[in-house]
Amino acid sequence: MAQDRLTASQNLPPSDVETIKLESNYLRGTIPESLENRITGSVSTMDDRLLKFHGTYQQDNRDLRLERERQKLEPSYQFMVRVRAPGGIVTPEQYLILDDLARRYAGGTLRLTTRQSFQFHGVLKWNLKRTIREVNEALLTTLAACGDVNRNVMCNPNPYQSEIHKEVYEWSKRLAEHLMPRTRAYYEIWLDGEKAVDSRDEDSVKNPRIPAPGAGSLERKGSGYSEDETEPIYGPTYLPRKFKIGIAVPPSNDVDVFSQDLGFIAIVENGKLAGFNVAVGGGMGMTYGDPLTYPQLARVIGFHRPEQILEVAEKVITIQRDYGNRAIRKYARLKYTIDDRSVEWFRDELNRRLGWELEAPRPFRFEHNGDRYGWVKGTDGKWHLTLFIQNGRIRDWDDYPLMTGLREIAKVHTGDFRLTPNQNLIIGNVSPRNKRKIEALVEKYGLTDGRHHSALRRNSIACVALPTCGLAMADAERYLPELLDKLEVLLDEAGLREEEITIRMSGCPNGCARPALAEIAFTGKAPGKYNLYLGGSFEGDRLNVLYKENIGETEILETLAPIFRRYAAERQPGERFGDFVIRAGYVREVRDGRDLHAAGQEALAAFAASVGSRQQLP
Repeated sequence: MAQDRLTASQNLPPSDVETIKLESNYLRGTIPESLENRITGSVSTMDDRLLKFHGTYQQDNRDLRLERERQKLEPSYQFMVRVRAPGGIVTPEQYLILDDLARRYAGGTLRLTTRQSFQFHGVLKWNLKRTIREVNEALLTTLAACGDVNRNVMCNPNPYQSEIHKEVYEWSKRLAEHLMPRTRAYYEIWLDGEKAVDSRDEDSVKNPRIPAPGAGSLERKGSGYSEDETEPIYGPTYLPRKFKIGIAVPPSNDVDVFSQDLGFIAIVENGKLAGFNVAVGGGMGMTYGDPLTYPQLARVIGFHRPEQILEVAEKVITIQRDYGNRAIRKYARLKYTIDDRSVEWFRDELNRRLGWELEAPRPFRFEHNGDRYGWVKGTDGKWHLTLFIQNGRIRDWDDYPLMTGLREIAKVHTGDFRLTPNQNLIIGNVSPRNKRKIEALVEKYGLTDGRHHSALRRNSIACVALPTCGLAMADAERYLPELLDKLEVLLDEAGLREEEITIRMSGCPNGCARPALAEIAFTGKAPGKYNLYLGGSFEGDRLNVLYKENIGETEILETLAPIFRRYAAERQPGERFGDFVIRAGYVREVRDGRDLHAAGQEALAAFAASVGSRQQLP
């Protein structure tokens, strides 16, 4: 398999995207000219590629494509704008600005992503510069929210371990700052050359200052702006593909650390942060029909002290920069760079570049990869309220004024807002004095911690998919709630309504909702058709396996109903659904993506054989 990927890329020139990056003059391209072109609502193909580095994607409303084509109009072009928020934390003041931008430029909705970012959808080209400028005026940024660079650094909200979270969160901010692109293009194009506040600590990477917990709550540290037009980490062509980093704090794996290109697992000893285990080479995406692509789990390769995290991250990125596949983009993620050589090769190369060796990994244990809903009191006496936000969509419905309620909370809240990796929202650091005021607003606007929903719905994730995502083959965000309504009937019949089961849906195989780690997962194949996967773990450390291909709603329900009934009747004490389907033989256990396609074919063949044998019975 590894040799097949290397052979396929041998003697091929760099992809067109590599040429665009090289000729872009550090991501400038002709973006200003495209923005000024009033003839079309779109930008040029080259600028479309480059805009991703600036935090925005060109899209169009696919629900309107055919009608506009009949009217001989261009597609209904619009832009998605993604806001970076390391660790998913913003102040109430920043949240109010994002809320205002969403109502003015994004159709009155704001979306929380699976990478703890905010997204605006439906922004018109004429409003794009104004939107990005106002994001920066709030001391946030869209730079490197997308593109072939390190993206938003995820961090476990972990409010019940307040002091540890503060320290880990500060490191996530430092990572985001250190790995930000240095190009001046962003500031020239969107901010008319104005330099954002830059209080970057200029200590060397090898001897960084240990950040004080809670420091720098509003002042943005590190803009990526540099007077020297170079990219010391990335180089002029940046990375071969996107790069994702997440930091987990056991026992919670809500960041799905094994899905990350680079994962850090906080090791807490005697109540103190001792350091981090390093995991490399995770990734959720694949390409249908190409067995050389697959989801993969990151592999733990060692341990380092907290103050070494910036150096480790930088060296990992430079290995991917130098060895990643720049000819065939679908083979360009770090997981394939490692699998084409070996984990041992990667560890040795990292140690060589560091000039010192990682220590042996320290013990850790994950218990779940979901969220803890409702009020939780942290070790510092502050309160944190986790609200259930279905699929991360914040808007006002006729019977549910969610957006208004959160806006009113932000007006009186003195703590912070924390986005979870499961698309939910934490009203964080609520003082005991302010808690009653927040509770009154939650009750007034009917905001929910999900208690009246099934446990399956509370553990659900869906990507945006149709109508805006250009890659989507089927609905996800719009369809999963409807499917859950029908699955909940089956759960009620089986007595499983309060059984915690993770379920995820993506509109295509690229895996933005991290479906490959769920106990039950769906990836879109065509409108109304999905692949069904079973067997991920509740802790997020095992891949699920293809169980049925290209099926619609009726077959989904007919397939899952008997499995739910059997699980209810035959499960062992404490046995999770994902563990049960493996023990019961529906699919086999897979912890290496290279085994995934074979396991899926085995499951499909076994199911077909069972159907055939039933049909032969008299």
